[in-house]
Amino acid sequence: MNTIAIVDYGMGNLRSVSKAVEHVDSGANVTVTSDPAIIRTASRVIVPGQGAMPQCMRALSDHKLREVVLDAAENKPFLGICLGLQMLFEHSEEGNSDALGIFSGVVKKFISQSVNAGDQKLKIPHMGWNQVHQDMAHPLWENIPIDARFYFVHSYYVVTREPDIVAASTNYPTSFTCAIAKNNIFAVQFHPEKSQLAGLQLLSNFLKWTP
Repeated sequence: MNTIAIVDYGMGNLRSVSKAVEHVDSGANVTVTSDPAIIRTASRVIVPGQGAMPQCMRALSDHKLREVVLDAAENKPFLGICLGLQMLFEHSEEGNSDALGIFSGVVKKFISQSVNAGDQKLKIPHMGWNQVHQDMAHPLWENIPIDARFYFVHSYYVVTREPDIVAASTNYPTSFTCAIAKNNIFAVQFHPEKSQLAGLQLLSNFLKWTP
């Protein structure tokens, strides 16, 4: 049976992620958990997250989940969502916080003075629907149209020093990395659980993915 552990470290809309996963595979065994033993035995791991990076990293340590998340990112199909993407990098400007350091790069804040092509000041956080430009072929993009729209809510974005891991980018107003992929890891800045058909397709693809 496909067993999916959704990591609960006290931050994120876990119920909506769980319901979306159950919707795309009613036969899957989906568990929202902070138990390292359950996460270690799951066949797939999803790490969502909303909130601030310093509290995120503290919560991982307080729940004794840091090592099990690192282990999952190395050894099994791993999907990071929102903070679950950002935490994979080395450092965040948010609270001047160190992160997990799996990938080389930093998390930076959007510049509040940025304007779009119509000379309109962009709102921070970046909230709402935006096009996602697929920068690499990947099984998780299967049956998802090029430039499909996904739902975002964030004030910070990743800047990677590993261009070969960029799986997708989005403009706000200039291009930023919104998805990365390497080996068994796929992680996104947007929220697939809030992104209707495209988001459900991505979750369905993740449940079938064999890296």
